[in-house]
Amino acid sequence: MNKDQFEGKVDQLKGLIKETTGRLFGNQRLENAGKAQNAAGNIQEKVGDSREDITKGS
Repeated sequence: MNKDQFEGKVDQLKGLIKETTGRLFGNQRLENAGKAQNAAGNIQEKVGDSREDITKGS
């Protein structure tokens, strides 16, 4: 697991916590921020996956 994959997973977890908290308390802004952070974490993880694939391919 490289740095991008790890940080992506961490951002996904933070986003899920924000999203769930926002939903629980009826805070739409917090829920949307959580969804955005989760999506950004997913993208960062995919970048890490690509880097790892390139590294393994060399």
